[in-house]
Amino acid sequence: MHTAERVTLARLPSGIAVETTVHSYEGSEPGPTLYVQAAQHGREINGTEVLRRFHERVDHDELAGRVVAVPVADPLTFDRVSYTTPESLDAAHSNMNRVWPGDETGTLHERMAARLWEFAGDADAIVDLHTGSPEMLTHTVYLDGDEACRRLAEAFGTDLLLAERAGDDADVEWEERDFGGKLRVAATREGIPSITPELAHNKQLVEPAIETGLQGLYNVLRELGMLPGDPEVPSEQTTARNHLGRVKAAQSGLFHPSADAELGRRIEPGDHLGRVYDPATYEVLQEVEADRAGILYSVTREATVTAGQSLVGVAMLVDEE
Repeated sequence: MHTAERVTLARLPSGIAVETTVHSYEGSEPGPTLYVQAAQHGREINGTEVLRRFHERVDHDELAGRVVAVPVADPLTFDRVSYTTPESLDAAHSNMNRVWPGDETGTLHERMAARLWEFAGDADAIVDLHTGSPEMLTHTVYLDGDEACRRLAEAFGTDLLLAERAGDDADVEWEERDFGGKLRVAATREGIPSITPELAHNKQLVEPAIETGLQGLYNVLRELGMLPGDPEVPSEQTTARNHLGRVKAAQSGLFHPSADAELGRRIEPGDHLGRVYDPATYEVLQEVEADRAGILYSVTREATVTAGQSLVGVAMLVDEE
């Protein structure tokens, strides 16, 4: 059985309600509850299409338990095709994925998260669908050291898994960017196994990303025993560390990646990955080199870069630490 509930997340200063739709799919047999959401960042729309296709294809007679799905978790960013909200709407927390489990008396995003937490907090597992960019390998992130999350990430079925360290084990960026307020982290700390698939590509509906997400969702349901059969996963999956190996622009200019800067490539410290140069004088401002061994999982392709911007991302292999 399918039901759709229109839910008020918060209200704007004008009194206009910020609303979204929460879908529930009740199986024919009892079982776990899976909460899955998409478009927490409004430009990341492939997860939204994944949930639409799930809605069309799910066989209620085969389903055990309940799936709760929110295709547009943050309508404010969705309408603006943006990653965050303007300061005028939430000056304290422009990124909804930094405030979980929310606060019903807090800022706009805290209230929105708190309302959705009423659904997510009752789940047995959570899938928070995100989208990276065309310059990023599709991967699944889970909280390092949590075995249930790791199994869920493996079941989703991407070739690359990124284990993200938390708290005292994390680098300084963890605290600086409020990563403890991510839905996946907050839920895991509450004992709810949670993963964040990054499907690659934003602002465009891209078939490989959508089908990867849909297959991954079905894999998770099989892993949880909510659908018959076993997850269909690659014979080999690579596990690496998240948020460790970004090489940033030392100065602003134009970034020209090298021909060897191919996604998925194994690299070593010192490998040349491109250069940043002054577009007016042609002076080379930075030779971009890898600072560690690992897998190249992201490369900036938009040429105009500013100082401090990430140019490439290197995921350090777990078995090589």
